[in-house]
Amino acid sequence: MLTLIMAGGEGSRLNLGEKPLVSVGGRPMIARVIDAFDSYGCSIVVVTTSKTPMTRNWCRIMGIDMIPTEGTGYIGDMVHAVSELGETNPLFVSVCDIPCLHAGVIGTIHTAYRECGKDACSTWVPLVLVHNQEGVRYAGQVDGVAACPAGINILRGDIIRKPQEEYRFLLAEPRLAHNVNSRTDLAYVNAFFSKTGN
Repeated sequence: MLTLIMAGGEGSRLNLGEKPLVSVGGRPMIARVIDAFDSYGCSIVVVTTSKTPMTRNWCRIMGIDMIPTEGTGYIGDMVHAVSELGETNPLFVSVCDIPCLHAGVIGTIHTAYRECGKDACSTWVPLVLVHNQEGVRYAGQVDGVAACPAGINILRGDIIRKPQEEYRFLLAEPRLAHNVNSRTDLAYVNAFFSKTGN
């Protein structure tokens, strides 16, 4: 299954250079996200823009497939990448800043998608699990629970330019709540890796 890892944003809130390459637990955070999807058996393409030239270079050096886009925004770049790749099957689309992700979580999301019978699946995490709730830009109710998007979606490639009926999957997984948007988040996640080692 194809996975697009979106890595084209400036990371202005973090302000430590290109966000995908910021070190988390001694490794670029994007490398940890790539490893999780690779361990699940996905094929991976990193989506970059002119704002992330060093991430492009890192992908080349590491032998990771990459597609440059125009930087029109998250959705525009994602649609452009799917269209350029000619992907018609369901695919994962993931942010690059959830470095605590692992293959088991991905498998749970994939199973939920297969069972829901809808075109698309968005993953949500209970807001109570997020340590820095002030940094949450969007929240909503899922199954009566205050939640925020985790940054992992499954979409149908064949209708990527059309509205897709969506299943909101609420997953109480602390690893999905470790999203790195600020230096406070970074310190929190580095402490997590210091304790767990992975």
